[in-house]
Amino acid sequence: MKIKVREASYEKVMAMTPFKNKRPESQGHFYRWLIKVLSKKDLKKTNFKLKKIGMDALGDEPCLYLMNHSSFIDLEIAGSIIYPRPYHIVCTLDGFVGKEGLMRKIGCIPTRKFMLDTTLVRDLIYTVEDLKESILLYPEASYTFDGTATPLPESIGKLVKMLGIPVVMIRTYGAFARDPLYNGLQVRDVDVSADMKYLLSPDKIKSMSKEEINEALKKEFTFDNFAWQKEAKVVIDEPFRADYLDRVLYKCPCCMQEGEMEGKGIYLKCKACNATFELSELGELKPVELNIAAARKREDEIGKPFDEVFSSVPAWYAWERNEVRREIEEGTYMMELPVDIIMLVNTDAVYRVGEGMLKHDINGFHLTGCGGALDYKQDPSASYSLYSDYYWYELGDMISIGTPRVQYYCFPKSKNAIVAKARLATEELYKNI
Repeated sequence: MKIKVREASYEKVMAMTPFKNKRPESQGHFYRWLIKVLSKKDLKKTNFKLKKIGMDALGDEPCLYLMNHSSFIDLEIAGSIIYPRPYHIVCTLDGFVGKEGLMRKIGCIPTRKFMLDTTLVRDLIYTVEDLKESILLYPEASYTFDGTATPLPESIGKLVKMLGIPVVMIRTYGAFARDPLYNGLQVRDVDVSADMKYLLSPDKIKSMSKEEINEALKKEFTFDNFAWQKEAKVVIDEPFRADYLDRVLYKCPCCMQEGEMEGKGIYLKCKACNATFELSELGELKPVELNIAAARKREDEIGKPFDEVFSSVPAWYAWERNEVRREIEEGTYMMELPVDIIMLVNTDAVYRVGEGMLKHDINGFHLTGCGGALDYKQDPSASYSLYSDYYWYELGDMISIGTPRVQYYCFPKSKNAIVAKARLATEELYKNI
């Protein structure tokens, strides 16, 4: 999928009329049918199966569908299993660029990822109370990097209570294994299934506090796709399965260098010290070449066997998170990246405005560029997570910051830049507030 990109100066973009929100439109039956039809091909390829749990309790009333987010097939699954009920998908504003009319007709509601958006709340209430239609929400907001759940917003419990409608959980299996974000749009031959579970009734919601709802949803959004692959014995034998895995596992556990890992074929290798791991057909990392002394040192530091941490993608990623947290606590965390900058102010297009420098440290983000015209700072308190993505609209890996008025999409120019580390640091800095 691509996006409409135009060239413009920073000053010209800032002078443009910003996006003005419109109320959601009722989703027509034709568009619901069309989404279902267009989804058939991929779902047939994956031998898709659905398991319903307690769904007899749901009547004709609007409900809130909450779904984990692994890959594009999530949208096809939802369009197929929710049909023929009308529903509205909450999606990021950049998805409306160049096709706002169509997106509204198929039921999409725009928002800005990881930003306070009071307009979205009003749109959701209008959808339920006036249109009498359901809502599909991906509360994680972004695709998972390592196959485990990403943080849920603290406001989700408040939203559930405010809407007061039944909550249905849609949990997919195999969607991540089939098309993990890091793998560069290379789809694997993996079957996909889903559970559709009636989770919370209106009466149950009334009896629960916001905090209790948050805990219940956190439990539902706790999963490990790599562990599932191993337990279910799902064989992934594609020869490209480790391509770009360094986007997630960017730090070598032997020499501790960052940005020197390379995922290629079925191997993950450090170009600095030659430590090499094979990504097995069951999703495990198996050491091929190691500096034994360095591995033993790492065991002493983390208090766990080397294989326990570095044979699992999520465990390795969690170790990287701990390393980022350590840097923050020591006051040494800092990323400074030369970037190409694209801006979003409305849905006509996104605008390439030039080059700049993106700095991230314990004080937050600082973006400068466009010949000195651009100078934007974002405090760590601005968001609990970060909109960072791999191969965004086929343009490249990026980090997005900004305000509801304007978003900046920053594309690091360095080949060993690490957008995953920026997301981890954003989350850890927010926790320290």
